[in-house]
Amino acid sequence: MSARWLEDELSDADTRPERRQKHKTKKPLGRRRLAALRNEEEGEQDDVIRRLRDLGHVTEVVAELKSGKEATAYVARGPKGSVLVKLYRELEARSFKRDGVYREGQVILDERAKRAMEGRSRKGLEMLQAGWVAAEYAHLWHLWGAGLNVPEPLVGPSPYEYTQTTPAVLMRLIGSEDTPAPRLSDAALTPEEARNAWNQSLDGMAHLLRLGYAHGDYSTYNLLWWENTVTIIDFPQLTTRQNPNFKELLRRDAESLATSFRRHGVGANGEATLREVQRRALGVAPTPRVVLP
Repeated sequence: MSARWLEDELSDADTRPERRQKHKTKKPLGRRRLAALRNEEEGEQDDVIRRLRDLGHVTEVVAELKSGKEATAYVARGPKGSVLVKLYRELEARSFKRDGVYREGQVILDERAKRAMEGRSRKGLEMLQAGWVAAEYAHLWHLWGAGLNVPEPLVGPSPYEYTQTTPAVLMRLIGSEDTPAPRLSDAALTPEEARNAWNQSLDGMAHLLRLGYAHGDYSTYNLLWWENTVTIIDFPQLTTRQNPNFKELLRRDAESLATSFRRHGVGANGEATLREVQRRALGVAPTPRVVLP
């Protein structure tokens, strides 16, 4: 590198203090304010919501439903009825960042993309973000088509369609706008309802295993309860048998399910739960749904 080249680069650079300060203070985008999503604040509406409206997927954001480690869920309206918009934070703004255990075993053919993601460069983080969203859509479409009780995805099934909504995942709202379905962890169940919910939860985990999946975070915190039906949610970390951590993640799911159901009076342990799930996985699969292209 020559001294002349360095002088030229420095002379072309914008060294104004305010520009440097602006660059330094840029923060990753985390939880969005509901007022910004509903266009109640001065200035432009949130870029993501505006894009979803331009694409014809939503017409109005109604309320914030739940904020978690990676994303915030909002209730919205659209041409297909009530919509749940799961809006991911930028990766730097998440409290859940150690996702490598779920991604092991995945094949990335593009070496430059692989290096960028492993190095967590800005471009790599953008690709990880897009991959996280695309994975949830792809899993939702697969599980929905296989007949499992999961929210119906509302964009796709073509990746060309659903990758346009990044960093948002759109699915049909379980429950109603006024009363969205509660998580099982928050639901008040009678002893009979608890046994019913436990049985459905075991079946849900068995159906996932039959398809070759471990959920990665299977507990009452990621199971909804509505009209006596359990619905499984949260799929970006879903992993397959190609993952060397598969057995451990499956065992952890069984332990998490058993532990989280104790508040409902169900006294199972992780090992017994895993054996029962494995037994049920040998049984009859649910009836597949027709997924139109």
